[in-house]
Amino acid sequence: MDLTHLRYFQTIAECGSMSAAARKLRVSQPTLTVAIQNLEERLETTLFLRNSRGVSLTSTGDVLMGCIDEMFQLVERTEQTILGLESDEVGQFTIGCHESLGAYFLPRFMRELIDEAPRIAVSIANAPSNEVRDRVVGRDVHFGLIVNPIPHPDLVLVDLFRDGVALMVSSEEPPIATLEDARARVKRGPLIYAGRVQQSQELITRIAGEAYLPERMLAVGDLELVKSLALAGLGVALLPRRVAAYNQPGRLVPLHPELPDVPDKIFLAYRGDLHRTKAALRLKDALVAYGKSLETP
Repeated sequence: MDLTHLRYFQTIAECGSMSAAARKLRVSQPTLTVAIQNLEERLETTLFLRNSRGVSLTSTGDVLMGCIDEMFQLVERTEQTILGLESDEVGQFTIGCHESLGAYFLPRFMRELIDEAPRIAVSIANAPSNEVRDRVVGRDVHFGLIVNPIPHPDLVLVDLFRDGVALMVSSEEPPIATLEDARARVKRGPLIYAGRVQQSQELITRIAGEAYLPERMLAVGDLELVKSLALAGLGVALLPRRVAAYNQPGRLVPLHPELPDVPDKIFLAYRGDLHRTKAALRLKDALVAYGKSLETP
């Protein structure tokens, strides 16, 4: 049904005559007549009874009048909701990131966001960086925290902070002074790493090229398990420095400053055509500000 015709019907019923409604609506009386005829044909009923004083509602017209009041209240609430989403800090969003990155980035960020913007609801999607990137492109994720992303024409990439995968050991191990001794410690093994992490594979290739790759290698599924095993003093671990440090400051340390590492750059990714509601911009700005506040380890 045409909302304009329904508004005409409502005004005619309230005014009690076609001529009075036409004056109030500033339309011609024939326009109202045609509109009501179309509405009656659509509903297959008679809505008004004509009399010498004007018009009165039929029983079906009376029912329609009650429905119209509810309908226009719903339309008004809908309009206010949509306007609120555009102009207020209200909305639901998904942030994607690798589990280990999220473990040190998200706790304080989320606490501050909830305190400062309580009507912005956030859900978390955990996946490797390449998958997060693809999900941002595919619109399944609004914002992605991505390590060393491959550019995409649909994405905006904001450089946030640095990290790096290094050879880490428990701080309870005796300090090693020389590079030669550090290499010997790696060669003694075991070397613990997450097999699906590309940076770990790159670092293993470099270690193998310099001929101190140990015979004992322990590949596990994720960085959190690598960290746990290294904290237990099991061996030398390939870990991002920030992952090694969060919640356990000082318990894992680089084996030697001259050993190789693989630098990481962490970016915020979002689509260039992101719907820029006030809430979306608030969340984007908060992610950028918090990311840039992190100091290089």
